[in-house]
Amino acid sequence: MPVVSVAPNSSAHPLPRASLARRLGGLFYEALLLTALILAAGFALLPWVSPGLASPGPQLTIPTPAMRVALLCALLTGAGCYYVWSWTGARRTLPMTTWHLRVVTVAGENLSRSAATTRYLAAWIGPALALFAYEGLRPLGFGAYALCLVSLNYVWAIGDRDRQFLHDRIAGTVLQRTAD
Repeated sequence: MPVVSVAPNSSAHPLPRASLARRLGGLFYEALLLTALILAAGFALLPWVSPGLASPGPQLTIPTPAMRVALLCALLTGAGCYYVWSWTGARRTLPMTTWHLRVVTVAGENLSRSAATTRYLAAWIGPALALFAYEGLRPLGFGAYALCLVSLNYVWAIGDRDRQFLHDRIAGTVLQRTAD
């Protein structure tokens, strides 16, 4: 198992990279919390994107495409700020703490803001490709097959020489297992 040191010149014992199973467990927990936060934030932003909801009557008001794009951008930006903040300064998200994970550079250093931003943006490669593929395949009746691309970042680890996720490979980061 490859080993990553805690800090470049640290005399502490090096911490091992987290196993694929541990990283996937943390990812599942992270997805549950992110889904809950997105639902709560979406509900809080609903009055601004669907002003027709204030009118009386049992009607379903769907936001305009422009408002849906604005809502998506707001939610992705909010999530990005949360993750970049959590990954820098030796901080960790709740799932990372629970699963004893820590994200560091391949040199074992804490992430800079630019490395954390690169990691966050690269994590959206699979979902973005899935959206584009869906738009191209939907007229042909094969839109459901685009869903396979959502997991591209994580399936990448099967063929990667170090079992790294695609976004970690791009950002030059690794998840290591912590002692706590």
